[in-house]
Amino acid sequence: METQESISSADTRKSLIKVTKLTKRFDQVTAVNEISFDVHRGELFGFLGPNGAGKTTTINMLTGLAKPDSGTIQIAGLEYAKNPKAAQHLIGVVPDESNLYPELSGFDNLCFCASLYGIHKSERRTRAKELLETFGLKEAAYRKFAGYSKGMKRKLTIAAGIIHHPHILFLDEPTTGIDVASARQIRQLIADLHRSGTTIFFTTHYIEEAERLCERIAFIVKARIVAIDTVLNLLQPIQERSSMLISLSNPADDLCGKLATAFPHYEFQSLYPDQVRVESAARISVGALVRFIENQGAEVTEARLLRPSLEEVFIRVTGIELDIMRKEKERTGGSL
Repeated sequence: METQESISSADTRKSLIKVTKLTKRFDQVTAVNEISFDVHRGELFGFLGPNGAGKTTTINMLTGLAKPDSGTIQIAGLEYAKNPKAAQHLIGVVPDESNLYPELSGFDNLCFCASLYGIHKSERRTRAKELLETFGLKEAAYRKFAGYSKGMKRKLTIAAGIIHHPHILFLDEPTTGIDVASARQIRQLIADLHRSGTTIFFTTHYIEEAERLCERIAFIVKARIVAIDTVLNLLQPIQERSSMLISLSNPADDLCGKLATAFPHYEFQSLYPDQVRVESAARISVGALVRFIENQGAEVTEARLLRPSLEEVFIRVTGIELDIMRKEKERTGGSL
C-alpha cells in the first residue's frame, strides 16, 4: 500500500488533482490533518472513512467551499488558492444534499446552473434537454423539483453538476438515502461518466459500491489517510489467505479456544455466539473442522468459504466495523 511519503514521489504529470499536507481545524478540533494524495486524469477515485473522519471537510476544501488552514491544492496544475475561479470552471460538484431550487422545474434548474457557467441560452437549453433524456427525467422535465422523488432529485443534482462538461466531478455520497433501483441507475451513470473520460472524486460509506466502481481508494480515519492503493493491491494480502464462516446451533463453551488448540495453524474468531470465522494461510480442511466441532456437542448448520472483499481490508486497516459506520450514518444523517 502507498504511504503519505510515497505519494509525493508519484508521477504528477498525469495527476489532475494534487493535494499536499492539507490541514483544516475547527476551534480545537483538527478535521483534516496533513493529508496528501493525487487523483490521476480519467480516474475514479474513492474516499472512504467513518463519520467524522474528514471526508466532507476534504471535499469542501477541494471544491472551494472551505479554506484550508495549511497545505496546497492543485487542480490541473492550477494553484487553487491563487486561481480559484479558473479551477472552479474545471470542476462539477454534487453535494450529499441537493442544492437545487425546489420551486423551479427540472429543466429550469439545469438552465439556471448552465447560466452560472456562462453557457449561451440556446446551448444551455439544448444541454438541459440532452441531460434530462440521458438521466431518464424527460417526462418530469417541467415538474417542480420539490415534487421529485429522492432518486429523481439525486439524478437531477448529478445532471446539474455536469451541465458544463467539467473535467473533474466531485460526488459526495451520491446513492445514500435513495431506493435500490435509483441507486443502481446512478451507479451506472457514474460508470458511464468515468468511461467517457471524466475524472471522478467519489465519497461513499458503501464499501461494496466503492469496490465495484473505483480504481484507487483512500481510507481516511481520524483526519488522516491511513492507506491509498488500487482495489487489486488492497485485496492482494487477503487473497493469499483462506477464510471461512461456520454457523452453529448449540455452540460449545469456549469453542474458539478448543479449536485454536486443536488446529494451531488456523486463526479463529467468534463473531456471534453461533458463528465462527476461520482464517488460514493454507487451504482449510472443512471436514476436519466440522467433525471436531460436532464432537464438542455442537451442530454445524453451514460452512462456507468467504470471497475476499474490500470490506475486510477496511476493517483490517482501520479497525472499524462497517455496520458501525452505517449505524452512525443513519443516526446522525450526516456525511462521512
